[in-house]
Formats: sequence, structure tokens, C-alpha cells
Amino acid sequence: MKKLPSLKNKVVWITGASQGIGRQLALTMARQGGTVVAAARSSGKLDQLQSEALTLEGTIYPLPVDVTRHDEVMRAADVIMTRFGRVDIAILNAGTFIKTAGVEFRSTHMRQHFELNVMGVCHCLDALIPIMVAQQSGTLAINASLAGYRGLSAAAGYGASKAALINMAESLHIDLKPKGVEIKLINPGFVKTPLTDKNTFKMPFLMDVEPAVEAILRGLSRKHFEIRFPTVFGMMMGMLRILPYNAYFAVTRHLASHE
Repeated sequence: MKKLPSLKNKVVWITGASQGIGRQLALTMARQGGTVVAAARSSGKLDQLQSEALTLEGTIYPLPVDVTRHDEVMRAADVIMTRFGRVDIAILNAGTFIKTAGVEFRSTHMRQHFELNVMGVCHCLDALIPIMVAQQSGTLAINASLAGYRGLSAAAGYGASKAALINMAESLHIDLKPKGVEIKLINPGFVKTPLTDKNTFKMPFLMDVEPAVEAILRGLSRKHFEIRFPTVFGMMMGMLRILPYNAYFAVTRHLASHE
């Protein structure tokens, strides 16, 4: 296994850092020497995360913030800039999943998905884009999902929110690349986290969080726009993305009937 890139002298901001992918990212990036600002709503979990990182090469600074609140995000950005003076990498990872089967569709579920998964990212972008444009450098990584490629059974809310992130990231990449700001799109499949532990359906190609985080970190150091994993499942979902509707709906109906 190749060594992960060093993050010494890099300031990293991670949202959704109290559990799952965000938590493991914070620990791994601190292990690689990064100065990691770990943001989430739970101050207790963030304090525990900071304690676990005391022996690592880098440092974790807990920063309680609710990304659905624009004012809190802007204050958090001010705290980071006052203390560190820059943000080199931001991984906008906070998100949620609520099963949204068609017969149980609720607009409230859709709103919950968009408030956290989309607007939570947008609030962070409000703060981070001016910072990185002024620096003429920086990487903004947006955690979407392979579920955002096309509509899937029982995922009307989640999939729609992730599709919005994919489209937004593509647009931002076009506009911000000339300004020195790198946009990265993270599209994971199923990763074993407290969020997926709630799922009662079979999750194909379920992967542990450690290799998922390694895939993200390697992707951040490469030139590719999209970081997609696991490899085989990502290829399969990519193929579904280009199928005509008749073939696509036949495949998804078959998959849904076997859940």
C-alpha cells in the first residue's frame, strides 16, 4: 500500500466530523500531519476526537457548529481565519439519509435532506469561496454520493439532494478552477458508518470506513475531479447513468424487487 500524502503545514476544515467518514478523515489527516478543524454539532464527540489525536503528528481542533445555520458557519470561518490565517482543504461532509419510499413520500423528508445535505454545503461555500479565491489556492471537496447519479428506489430525498451537489460541484469547478480553487467531487458507494448501520436492506459492495478515507485522501492529491469508490460499484453505477430510461427502469425494478 502506497504511503498517504503528507499534510504537514496544511489547514483542513472537515464538517460532519463527529462520526463516520468525517471522523475517520479527521484522525487520518491529523496522522498525516495536518492541522484539522473538526466541525460538527456534538461538542462532546468532538472533544473525544481531539483526545484521540493527542499522540498524532498533527492536531485536531474541535469546532462545534451546525452547518444548517448560516450565522454559525460564518462565525466558524472567522474563528479559523483568526487562528490559522488560511484554509487549504475543506471537506464538506455533513449529511443525512432518510428512507423515502414513494408511497411514504413526505415533503418534510425532502426539506430535511436539502437543509443539511445541500444548504449545509452552501453555507460553507459562502464562507470558503471568498477565502480561497483571495488565497488563489485551496481545495473544496464536496461529499455527494453514487446515489446522485440517477433515481433509486426509496431514495427520492437523499438522491435528489446528492444529485444537486453533483451538478453544483460541476458548475463550481468550471468557474473556480481559473481562480486557483480546486473543486473535488466525492461520490462514495455504501460505507460502513453509523448512518448506513440503520439500513435494513442489503448494501452491495459495502466497504469499511478506513479504505474509503484512504480513497478520498489519494483522490485529493490527484488531478481527477471525481473521487469515486468502491471501484467496481462505481463503474456499475456509471453504466446505469448512461442507460436509456426503459433499460434503466427495468434494471432498477429488478433490483428493488430483490431487496
